[in-house]
Amino acid sequence: MSSAPSTQAQFTEAELKLLQSLVYQECGMHFDERRAHFLQDRLQRRLKECRLDSFYSYYRLLISPEGKKELASLVENLTVNETSFFRNKAQLDLFHKYILDDYLRNPVPFEMPMPKPLVPPPWKVEILASDISYSVLRAAQEGAYNDTQMASVDYSYRLRYFDKVGERYSMKKSVKELVHFDFHNLKTEYLPQRNDMIFCRNVMMYFDEAEQRRLVEKFSRCLNPEGYLFVGHAESLLGLTDKFAMVHRNNGTAYQRVEVRA
Repeated sequence: MSSAPSTQAQFTEAELKLLQSLVYQECGMHFDERRAHFLQDRLQRRLKECRLDSFYSYYRLLISPEGKKELASLVENLTVNETSFFRNKAQLDLFHKYILDDYLRNPVPFEMPMPKPLVPPPWKVEILASDISYSVLRAAQEGAYNDTQMASVDYSYRLRYFDKVGERYSMKKSVKELVHFDFHNLKTEYLPQRNDMIFCRNVMMYFDEAEQRRLVEKFSRCLNPEGYLFVGHAESLLGLTDKFAMVHRNNGTAYQRVEVRA
């Protein structure tokens, strides 16, 4: 078995462009000059892990039939898999207090059973949770969190949606049953149709403008009429499309699909 290189391999400009192009082709992530250092750092890590001594050798591995697993590992290392409950709370308040209330309002009076159901009848809720990272999907599917991860979750939510199991909080079975987890690469055209809402937060910032336009077009096709798209706080659809109108309330923003007349 060969030993790991004792010094870091150095990129040539041609090698870096090859790898940038491969990553872009695989998942749409665009690493411009501002983010090239991050890409190089992650590539150095994978090169060391694979015990290779040149980036061209690593590139050859990635494009080989045997390199599919390593390509998936590289893409996973290029995403920032860090999150927490209730990030961008203003947007979630907009979703919860205004948009969701409109969707779940039942025009026919009925006697609410006790205890109050998770989803009021006659509505049915299906949630597709997708990611390009298998490890993130596994962690989400497990649905168990420590005290630090639960710091922003208030007591009433913990009581209603979680069970305390030892030192961790485990998502209740009734919540898990609403969610289907699946691997998805946004670079591909496939996406389930007839969605009422799509959350794609802090993802488009990895893409260049061409990929952002393609992605927004895809979201428009996959949403029901007047459906909603939620993007990250630092992301915007301004200048990308005329198929969405911004909804803004108390610092929270979302985009509603509109019908564009020819």
